[in-house]
Parts: sequence; C-alpha cells; structure tokens
Amino acid sequence: MRAVSTWFDGDVDLNDFAGGDGYLFVRDGVGLAGRGVAARVDADEAVATLAAMDCDDHVAVAGSGPIAIGVLPFKPGATAKLVIPAVTIGKIADGRAWITVIDDAPIPASSPPPVASAAEFSVRPGVPVDTYLAAVAAARDAVQSGSIEKAVIARDLVVTSNRPIDIHAVMRRLRASFGSSYRYAVDGFVGASPELLVQLDGSTVSSHPLAGTTPRTGDPATDARLALELLASAKNQIEHRVVVNVVHDTLLPWASYLDWEPEPSIVAVANVQHLGTRMEGQLSQPTPDVLTLARALSPTPALGGHPQAKAIDLIGRVEGFRRGHYGGTVGWVDANGNGTWAVAIRCAEFSPDRRSARLFAGGGIVADSDPHHELAETQAKFQAMLSAIIRP
Repeated sequence: MRAVSTWFDGDVDLNDFAGGDGYLFVRDGVGLAGRGVAARVDADEAVATLAAMDCDDHVAVAGSGPIAIGVLPFKPGATAKLVIPAVTIGKIADGRAWITVIDDAPIPASSPPPVASAAEFSVRPGVPVDTYLAAVAAARDAVQSGSIEKAVIARDLVVTSNRPIDIHAVMRRLRASFGSSYRYAVDGFVGASPELLVQLDGSTVSSHPLAGTTPRTGDPATDARLALELLASAKNQIEHRVVVNVVHDTLLPWASYLDWEPEPSIVAVANVQHLGTRMEGQLSQPTPDVLTLARALSPTPALGGHPQAKAIDLIGRVEGFRRGHYGGTVGWVDANGNGTWAVAIRCAEFSPDRRSARLFAGGGIVADSDPHHELAETQAKFQAMLSAIIRP
C-alpha cells in the first residue's frame, strides 16, 4: 500500500466527511475523519504495518501519513482490529487541514446535512435495575472488607427505534452539546468522551484522568455549589486519587519527567461535572508507541477498579452483562507511534441495522457508596447519548 498526504485546500467539516458510515475522532474541531477501508489490522501490529507502507508525506504533523483508528476493548489484553481508512482528512488547531489517500482511492464527497425525521423510540434497562443495585452493594462490601480499594459498576440501556437511527445526525448533535469532548465513531460504536487516556506527540505524553462526578443542572449558582461539594467530598477525592496514582505510576517508568496538577480541578461537560487531574511529561528514548501506553493504562481504575485483576473479576461476577468496547479506549495511531486515545465512555453500540443501540454508564464504588446515589449518577451520565439519539 502507498499513502500520499498533502495539505487540503478548502473548508471541510470532519463530521460531514465521516457521515454515517465513516470513521471519526475529533475534539474542538481538531482530529481525523476517514472513509473507506484500505485494511484492517491487528492492533498490536498496527504501528509496524503503517511504518512499512510506502509513504509520501508533504504535511509531517502527528496524524499525517497513514493512520489506524479503532477501539481496544475493556478486557485487558483482548485482541482488537484497527481500520486503516482509504481516505483520511485531518485538522490541526490552527484550522489547516490535510488529506491522506491510500493507493489512489477516490475521494468521497461529504455527506449532506441529515434530514429531520420523526421516529418512535422505546427505552428499557438491559440489566435489571435490581441487579445493578445488588452489584453496587457487592462492590461496596468488597471495599469495606479490604479485598479491593475500588470497583466500577456499570449498567446498560437499550434504545430501539421504528426507523434506522442516523449516526451522522447523532454525531452532529453530540458536537452541539459536547464539542469539547472526544467524539468518536468506529463501526457503529459512537460516543463523546470527556476523558483523555493518553496522547503522544513525539516524546511528549499527556493524560487527563477523571473520577468523581456530580450533575449539572443548568443553573450557574446550583452548579457552582455542586462543584464545591464535589471538591470537598471525601468519597469522590478517594475515588479520584486511586485513578491518578495508577495512571502516574504506569507512565513514570517510561518518563524522563512527569508533571501533574497537585490538586484536582473541575471538568464540566453539558450534563455532569468531574474531578480531573492533568498530567504531562517527556518520555525517555526509545519512546514507546501510543498503543503500548494505551494497553498499559486501559482500563484505568476509573473504569475497572483497583487492584485491577480483583476488581475486574468482581465486575464479571456481579455486573450481569458483557461490556465489550465500553470502558476500553478509542483513538488513532500513526506510523511514528503518535496518537490520541480517549476512555470509551458516554457511548452507544449500534446494531448493524441501526434500529437499536446499547448505552452504558457506570461509577466508581468505594466504602461509603450508596447504591441509589450511584443509580442517580448513571442516570445523569446516560443523558449525553440519550439526548443525541432520541428526538421527537
């Protein structure tokens, strides 16, 4: 395969270029959109496959040249396939765009704006609510007994429609409400994640772990009060610190230095607020590729728990459904090992006929977690995808 990357003249909307059947990973207008499939490759062989391709790169930024995009599942070490799109358009922060074409593939036109329709929807729990509440109680009891420090318990919802759900329209709605999140679409797995797992650009590594959540109401005074309560919450601070420590300790052996915020800050999206801690550092040579780092970090305690093996074993015994991609990581990698990977949350998994979707939400359980409070937290988190899918 041969890849050619050149600067792209003219305005392009990455959401519209990806349309309903392409590939998308974008935040604040910066990212990648792909169409067509040049190849599907094993995730652990992706960088070597990309590096072996004949490449004529006139752009020379992270993400130019051939890229692979996809999802690493929740289960640690699980096999995964990434897609090398036949045509990829990328944008950088200054608004410039480039295009990469594999083997002279035809350049598809962007999709037109979606047409409004009035579908009928139904929403039902996947796992029964009583099963979820019992799972939260089991995780809380395990923490109280000292067998684990934290476990993340999730549940799912199933949305069905009498018409195919337009993923292009869903992604445009997510952009309107969650433009500052990492919005992604890969083979029917779509979402808007606020959480950066890991980004690698040359030797510069970044991560922004989130843990600890409170709702947003839309009222500034109420949201400010809730944010202060979140910062003061011992339960949420414990949950957050577990995640930050594991991410830090995982990256540190590769780093010549690693800096992080001394105290968590508030990360607000449309429907909820989180505790977040930014990290950035420089990696030592030889630098690992971003997929190596993503494999080492995922799932973080924000989606699995700690210690990881014991928490994941408990999740498998009590949660009552198969997570699949949910709680793993989604992103892209280029031939130099650069890339950006977000935690696969605030997501939906669409059926092949696009008439149904499974949505996922969860929360970290520690010693003083209350099952009904955790249920309310998942209800707030579900709103991100529900509001993007369901329209009267």
